[in-house]
Amino acid sequence: MTLSNAELLAYALDEARIGRAEGGIPIGAALIVDGRVLAVGHNQRVQRGSSIHHGETNCLENAGRLPASVYARATMVTTLSPCDMCTGAILLYKIPRVIIGENATFFGGEDYLRSRGVDVVVLDDEECIQLMSDFITAEPDLWNEDIGED
Repeated sequence: MTLSNAELLAYALDEARIGRAEGGIPIGAALIVDGRVLAVGHNQRVQRGSSIHHGETNCLENAGRLPASVYARATMVTTLSPCDMCTGAILLYKIPRVIIGENATFFGGEDYLRSRGVDVVVLDDEECIQLMSDFITAEPDLWNEDIGED
């Protein structure tokens, strides 16, 4: 059974909600390989005092070491357009497909991913947009820290 993009996004959205409930930034991700969820993760910069645990990088960390052949069959699902760091990780591991919940609140490296041959799908999901909009309004300083702005 093949899951729809919306069904795949639900895994990342669950992670985003967990991250926010923990007092962190509501960005979640899931790594899908051969139609199954291999790993999930969420932004844990606040929770871990980390500079690198964004949703996508945390998801990759949770997946553990994998052979290149696994990444070559993977889809990264993320609730928010990936930043430059996460874009780089996707390219480093040659993940061929990225599903993005929304890019209205933040537009990351999508164009660069496409220029490098990655299939990028943006869902414009209303729940993802609302989750990030509410967070940015409530905690603008934390949001700016996460994206490297003052």
